[in-house]
Amino acid sequence: MKEILNRLIAHETLSTKEAKQIIVNISNDMYNPSQIACFLSVYMMRSITIEELQGFRDALLELCIPIDLSDYNAIDIVGTGGDGKNTFNISTLSSFITAGAGVNVSKHGNYGVSSTSGSSNVMEYLGVKFSNDEDFLKRCLDQAGICILHAPLFHPAMKNVAPIRKELGVKTFFNMLGPMVNPSFPKHQLLGVYNLEILRLYSFLYQKTDTNYNIVFALDGYDEISLTGKAKLISNQSETLFSPSDLGLKSIAPSEIFGGETIDDAANLFVNIIKGKGTEAQNNVVCTNAGLAIATREQITHKEGFELAKESLLSGKAKQSLDKLIELSK
Repeated sequence: MKEILNRLIAHETLSTKEAKQIIVNISNDMYNPSQIACFLSVYMMRSITIEELQGFRDALLELCIPIDLSDYNAIDIVGTGGDGKNTFNISTLSSFITAGAGVNVSKHGNYGVSSTSGSSNVMEYLGVKFSNDEDFLKRCLDQAGICILHAPLFHPAMKNVAPIRKELGVKTFFNMLGPMVNPSFPKHQLLGVYNLEILRLYSFLYQKTDTNYNIVFALDGYDEISLTGKAKLISNQSETLFSPSDLGLKSIAPSEIFGGETIDDAANLFVNIIKGKGTEAQNNVVCTNAGLAIATREQITHKEGFELAKESLLSGKAKQSLDKLIELSK
């Protein structure tokens, strides 16, 4: 690692093969925590290259505990996090709304590192059980239309990195990797990223896969469609600039999607919104994102997906999906 660090400090970059090997070495306990922290820090100060990101991703996918959910044709709805905006759990709520609309979801998630509450924090708080048992996950999909893939259970390679990320408390390149390493290898994905550069990196890497995808970046820095302004969307077929007016919606203020200061706050917001008691702004944001997920998998328009999402939320189907998942967890 000393040689690698010296090279990186001298502004050199890694090949895909080298980047992959470093993650493998981390998983094999070959580096101490200080070396790992230093390695992570390099990428807080300079951009990651396509080759490096691809190598890190390839290693994690090769080392993960894979789960075969191919029969369910599921979509994953996941953001990188790390946007520093501290919104409520938009992608997780969108996942349940999508499931309530009859589109299966294999939701990859983790505890929050740089935010108050990640997807897994809220799910755990509400009583959802984390498991990597294939039968249990398939039962969740059969009955609730959604399963939760808690990243640490599928990525043992990251056991040496998790405590360091927690102690650092800031975004690292693992934020970039999270959405790309779903252990069920879903054929459909709605991905949110926190800057334009990562949008381009994702776009380049996903072009080389057979995934049906939409990658989202809100131009004012959110890793989802925030409705606070315009958002860039890149899919297999096109690159577009989304505006709230495209769905007949008004722009909203950042304060309207704030997630609170604690996990308690985040969970209470989550329950209130999924019960259909959210504000107009909260409902529109989650339905806009869920609508794009539904549209991505069903190959329909975003407007049509939005209407299906609204019906799922306001009819109580999204909440039924959550209730069933909690029940199955007991």
